[in-house]
Amino acid sequence: MTALLSFEEALERVLALTRPLPTEAVPLSGSAGRVTATDAAARVDLPPFASSAMDGFAVRVADVPGTLRLAGQVAAGRPADRRLEAGETFAISTGGVVPDGADAVVPLEDVVEHDNEVEFPERVKVGASIRPRGGDVAAGDVVVATGVRVAAAQVGALAAGGISELVCHRRPRVVVVATGTELAPPGVELGPGQVYEANGVMLAAALAAVGAIVERHPAVSDDEDAHREAIAYGLEADVLVTSGGVSVGAHDLVRRVESELGVEEVFWRVAIKPGKPVSFGVRGDTLVFGLPGNPVSALVGCELFVNPAVRGLQGLGDPRPRFEPGRLASPLSRDAVRDEFVRAQSRAEGERLVLEPLRGQESHMIARAAAADALVHVPRGGGELAEGAVVSWLRLGEP
Repeated sequence: MTALLSFEEALERVLALTRPLPTEAVPLSGSAGRVTATDAAARVDLPPFASSAMDGFAVRVADVPGTLRLAGQVAAGRPADRRLEAGETFAISTGGVVPDGADAVVPLEDVVEHDNEVEFPERVKVGASIRPRGGDVAAGDVVVATGVRVAAAQVGALAAGGISELVCHRRPRVVVVATGTELAPPGVELGPGQVYEANGVMLAAALAAVGAIVERHPAVSDDEDAHREAIAYGLEADVLVTSGGVSVGAHDLVRRVESELGVEEVFWRVAIKPGKPVSFGVRGDTLVFGLPGNPVSALVGCELFVNPAVRGLQGLGDPRPRFEPGRLASPLSRDAVRDEFVRAQSRAEGERLVLEPLRGQESHMIARAAAADALVHVPRGGGELAEGAVVSWLRLGEP
């Protein structure tokens, strides 16, 4: 029997066949969640002029300490109409243009005002409380680099730099197909032997969270013609994700039908628990993932393999799962030959991040998995990880 691929080997095979999708122009107002395909450079210096960091008074350093005549005011957006001369001060608002002739700003709380005069009791350094022109970024400098997922901070920086449009990779279209005659939609009365179909909506939510445009195909019965129609439709998308039907049972039709439709299988079965029967293949530019029917297995396979591919199609700089260090709150046994991904709850204890494995780790227990926000990576090798052991963990649902 062929040795199972490790999680790391399987992921590298997926990413080796994942290429960023073509680009398109995206208005800044609709760019949140998108991934940049080119560097975005500032159109102006930021700030575009020397501005005050405080509400206070613009002065010439050579004139203080001393008492100066209040000669005018500078509001944000309304520059002074003349140069600041010796013996004068201008009141200035935060963000106001520092007038020519001034080389410092003194905060309001550090002065004493007397009618049309202002007393400055302390010395001040050149440049005090002044934001220099271009101190944040210079015109032409990169504000957001290639391969970055745009979030609120990036949108703010891009807008401040005068950038109204980005070049981003197209969002991948993903078709999700759940298979199994026993599947019924939530909300109807269950018939004998039926279960509610959870994988399709779960996978659609997970994939939408990482930027995919997801279409859920109606659940497919264990019939070759129904499988062929659904899979053929899904193969027209950028990514096809099926759940169920990838093992070796008499009704496991997915891999055979995909092969008949021209899918080249890259791997089937990975040394992970849960999710061992996961499959991956390609047809042309379409990536094809077969996830197990057990809901937790499907969720784990999506997090470990499908989500990274969807990130990679969007051009994210590093699409791999982002594992973080944490400490176990209770011991865990290690499987001799398979890496295990254990559902857990994370919590902070002082400066430590602690992970509490949930009770009930069987692959069908999706209801118990609802309490988890983390997958703990338990490396293969046998033995036990003790309480307090440092482990790697993956935050569930992270974009």
